Amino acid sequence: MNDNNNVTIIAEAGVNHNGDRDTAFALVDVAAASGASAVKFQTFNARRLAAGAPKADYQKTSGTENESQQEMLARLELPESWHGDLQRHARSQGIEFLSTAFDLQSFRFLRSLDLPVYKVPSGELTNAPLLWAFANSQVPLIVSTGMATLGEVEQALAVLAHGYCHDREPGSVAEIWQHWSQSSALEALRGKVTLLHCTSQYPVALEEVNLAAMDTMATTFRLPVGYSDHTLGVAIPVAAVARGARVIEKHFTLDRSMPGPDHRASLEPDELTDMVRQIRTVEAALGTGLKRVQPSEWNTRQAARQQLIAARPIRRGQVLGHEDLATARAGQGLSPVRFWDLVGRVADQDYAPGEVITTAGGNHDV
Repeated sequence: MNDNNNVTIIAEAGVNHNGDRDTAFALVDVAAASGASAVKFQTFNARRLAAGAPKADYQKTSGTENESQQEMLARLELPESWHGDLQRHARSQGIEFLSTAFDLQSFRFLRSLDLPVYKVPSGELTNAPLLWAFANSQVPLIVSTGMATLGEVEQALAVLAHGYCHDREPGSVAEIWQHWSQSSALEALRGKVTLLHCTSQYPVALEEVNLAAMDTMATTFRLPVGYSDHTLGVAIPVAAVARGARVIEKHFTLDRSMPGPDHRASLEPDELTDMVRQIRTVEAALGTGLKRVQPSEWNTRQAARQQLIAARPIRRGQVLGHEDLATARAGQGLSPVRFWDLVGRVADQDYAPGEVITTAGGNHDV
């Protein structure tokens, strides 16, 4: 999504449209105005997604405690007929449109929109048939890992690797692990899969953020990593970028007081803009990682570095000793690192006190 290798910032509209078309379009406008890379919604069918599952605690908003999860999700569906219009509107605003698919039918529908990348939600990390179908389509994926152990992340990657490399579904779990044991399996994920660290709570307490787990996944799997944030405020996603996140996903809303399961843990428009600005600031400051003289430092380097000078009168042919040499900011001459090279050598010219030493002189035995 970013041709210049910037951190990808996904403004997660999710279900914060509350089933209202105008609100969905307004969320696109807010995301575009913030400078985010993409605005992302969620594509699902409530009947397919939830059967008899209860609500999570964070979903039990005021006045809806007795509502089932399926009933809640039915109110928050993004109709298929809105998708194309939202995508066209997003692109007209200079931002990419994305959506998360929670089932195979929804994924197949999203494929018709030719999105640049597809999101695997945390809840589907163990949904092996869906994971395999995602990968078998040869699409690039952002895989969220909320609620997961490191072993479950590896299991998901093994399924994805099999899907990327085979035309037919595996006959058993053993077949997936047998393929994963080959060195080529992990290589098949490079350039295709980005892992997002995530804590699936809304909002999440700081002591449960565990940003260091992002580093663990990067080291273990040698894949690009990012962070899907559910904390309050913008400090943690900015910190994640400083730790190496290549993708940041953050929920936002038009108004945090709106009814719905995700609004309370979402940024309001001005906060989203501030997060994008801070991330871009940190990103610019990270640089290349190469330790080298910066262009603006050359003048300071010339003024601040000391050089070798004569500490007292020196005659040509004199053998130089410690007491003959000193250092000072002279703007030119030999570096003080040459001090010990000069001691014991023969001066090849006269020097007045304070004069810059410009040559290393000759050997004592010549």
